[in-house]
Amino acid sequence: MKIGPLDTTIAAPPPASDRKSPTAAPSKAAAPGTTVELSPLATMKVDAQGEGSFDAAKVAAMSAAISEGRFVVNAEAIADKLLANAQELLDRNRR
Repeated sequence: MKIGPLDTTIAAPPPASDRKSPTAAPSKAAAPGTTVELSPLATMKVDAQGEGSFDAAKVAAMSAAISEGRFVVNAEAIADKLLANAQELLDRNRR
């Protein structure tokens, strides 16, 4: 597939002094007693931020295995998880 000639040049962005900064809209505080409803996606993001599951010992063990050449990639497990994730996304979009 041909994308274009190799001698094509790309225009440089304008200098910083010529750029216009976006103007911020004045913020309006919500009135007392106002309710806010989050979408399911926003709720999932909020829930995911609170998990904080990080195992430093496991990371160190994997790093050592990689540097020593003992780490083996299980391509079948990765493929299975990618397919499961894709199926989950497709099912979520169908709803």
